[in-house]
Amino acid sequence: MQAVHDGQCGLCSHFGEQHAKATVLVSILSSKKADEGMLDDCGHPKHAALHLKVTPISGCDGFVPAAQA
Repeated sequence: MQAVHDGQCGLCSHFGEQHAKATVLVSILSSKKADEGMLDDCGHPKHAALHLKVTPISGCDGFVPAAQA
């Protein structure tokens, strides 16, 4: 498990948007820790055409804080 900080995908509202209530995503938001091997889609509208797969510790300038679990 790795620590996830503000500005990283695991705490962004666009990370896992397609299944926002999934237990693993709620766990990341509450514990601020994530499995380093996890990959999920980036749902940021600016990146949608790229179909990016990102890890919870990835990040970009389009970070939008997720609602707290």
